[in-house]
Amino acid sequence: MTEGRAEPAALADRLASVEAQLLARWPESRVDPTLDRITALLDLLGDPQGTYPVILVTGTNGKTSTARMVDGLLRSFGLRVGRFTSPHLTSVTERIALEGRPIAPERFVAAWDDVAPYVALVDAGQPYPLSFFEVLTAMAYTAFAEAPVDVAVMEIGMGGRWDSTNVVDPAVAVVTAVGLDHQAYLGDTIASIAGEKAGIIKAGSVAVLAQQEPEAAEVLLRRSVEVGATVAREGFEFGVLARDLAVGGQRLSLQGLGGAYDEVFLPLHGAHQAHNAAVALAAVEAFLGGGSGRLDEEVVRAGFAEASSPGRLEVVRTSPTVLVDAAHNPAGARALADAMGEAFSFDQVVGVLGVLADKDARGLLEALEPVLTEVVVTRSTSARALDPDALGALAVEVFGADRVEVVALLPDALDRAVTLAEESASLGSSAVLVTGSVLTAGEARALLRGRGPVG
Repeated sequence: MTEGRAEPAALADRLASVEAQLLARWPESRVDPTLDRITALLDLLGDPQGTYPVILVTGTNGKTSTARMVDGLLRSFGLRVGRFTSPHLTSVTERIALEGRPIAPERFVAAWDDVAPYVALVDAGQPYPLSFFEVLTAMAYTAFAEAPVDVAVMEIGMGGRWDSTNVVDPAVAVVTAVGLDHQAYLGDTIASIAGEKAGIIKAGSVAVLAQQEPEAAEVLLRRSVEVGATVAREGFEFGVLARDLAVGGQRLSLQGLGGAYDEVFLPLHGAHQAHNAAVALAAVEAFLGGGSGRLDEEVVRAGFAEASSPGRLEVVRTSPTVLVDAAHNPAGARALADAMGEAFSFDQVVGVLGVLADKDARGLLEALEPVLTEVVVTRSTSARALDPDALGALAVEVFGADRVEVVALLPDALDRAVTLAEESASLGSSAVLVTGSVLTAGEARALLRGRGPVG
């Protein structure tokens, strides 16, 4: 029996060791804007990213959900797909997915072993060492070449122009809605942020653009014209024709590049997810048929019916209902609030909020105020988390003192919120919503559902 346990235990230790070595590098919150390091590393690895076509996905909100839908649709058409997304909710292995599932721990470790010697060489020759995200990007590109995949769907980490994923000429460049986020690195206007994200649009690619603010649309279209990319715009070449609520999600009619697709069931809530679905459909049409051919409607329906987006208005417990959502900026919080009001009819919703210090906490609180009855303010384990007392002071200004409690530790905050929901006169009409950051959502999800990686 001891021998039977040795191999899994050794693998778990090895995975923990690899993750520790990755985390010892520059975190995702620290950026030196250059592609020199990742280019040097991939060159030493034989440029694995050039062995398959790539779909790049950038934007401010909706990137991960859109990337997952693109992945699912492509797989429904029989393609072998690699997917790279960030950040992760529970396990770092979630970031690199093969055939819709997080890469197996042994393959994750093998990807590290493949790149590690070359990482050391690049570190020695650069002013700054490779970051956590740069190394993970190289691991993903290498793992996808090794698999091999028919296509890789790569979510940009931050911005676009100098993001480490942007070392390819993508077949399709997807830009979800652009808003204000990461202003310290991307600029403090919609136009400047759009300019950074426009950097993924290259000559020969199809630029699939979600509905944008006018100033973002102008920048993205100008970039497309400058490089000679083909453009597909939501609201013009494709979009959402109709949507109705359905049990467990919504039913959509979508206008694609090749025609209309009716009776599409999407098991995700909110108008924002319907728009993400329209963008994903257009991206897959552009990839498979150059945007000119209609896809098999039954296959499209089957692909969307299997869609999932963990940590996005996800029910992780019942009685009382506990939902987690990774909204971390005002635009995301507004979409969350709209979806809550549309998809659920709770009389009381207790919020558990933990926000990172570099985010617009007040804007996020203001967006959620209409749908939260009470708020339990807390923090994730991240060193970047906003102090609960500081967040609590902001919450009092937005919600009023009688609707706010401060509980320093997330597990205790979850217990308190559940107690408040259970004390409601009608338990079935009460819920708990955990949100404020991906880290808060991920840690709550792990506490409530267990720590296995999400698919």
